[in-house]
Amino acid sequence: MGRLVLVRHGKSVWNVENIFTGWTDVGLAPKGVEEAKLAGKLIRDENITIDICFSSYLKRAIKTASIIMEIADIAYIDFIKSWKLNERHYGAWQGRNKDVVRKEVGEDLFWKVRRGYDAAAPALSTNDKRYPKFEPKYKKLNSVDLPVTESLKDTKQRAVKYYFEVIVPELVKGKTVLVSAHGNSIRALMIQILNIPANEISKVEVLTGVLNIYDFDSAMTLKENYILKPKQELLIENNEKL
Repeated sequence: MGRLVLVRHGKSVWNVENIFTGWTDVGLAPKGVEEAKLAGKLIRDENITIDICFSSYLKRAIKTASIIMEIADIAYIDFIKSWKLNERHYGAWQGRNKDVVRKEVGEDLFWKVRRGYDAAAPALSTNDKRYPKFEPKYKKLNSVDLPVTESLKDTKQRAVKYYFEVIVPELVKGKTVLVSAHGNSIRALMIQILNIPANEISKVEVLTGVLNIYDFDSAMTLKENYILKPKQELLIENNEKL
């Protein structure tokens, strides 16, 4: 039986400041570090044996995974990173305060983009310094793979493709797989795994630092899914929405 453990990274410095982050590579806030530690303790205390770990290319997810592996004493396992698990790219909204954007564009458009399925923020210019081609980590990627903006639907296409190509083969082997990723890339995987209709995904919340667990049989049929939360109530308080 394969087991998938999805963890949204701990709060980043821009989560705390209410800024659209997307592919911007910001670090964890002190609270995010603590959330990652709690997730690691939960894996350790629940005796969850992780066989392999995946994360995005973004350091808030990488750091979360690294902290979890250190606390759970599993730093020796294989750790694979892929841009296909990156957060959704928020285009020209990246780096902007969410409240300011909401006032500019209005409530309807704001929530359609932020919580909807197929709406995207305004695109970046390819000459904008926020465009991924200006970051060394993406220099090997073809320009057609570098987004100027993304909807959740776009994020799902790349994340689910990676899931089937790389993660599912590990699950078929009966491994327990840890994925440290982002609110929207995790929501994208949940759409696929739980067969969530597009018009229902806006209701799905992904809290930072908790364990979303999916158990599969040998035919990759989902047998059970549940959430494990640290006992500390502080983790749940002020856990802002995506």
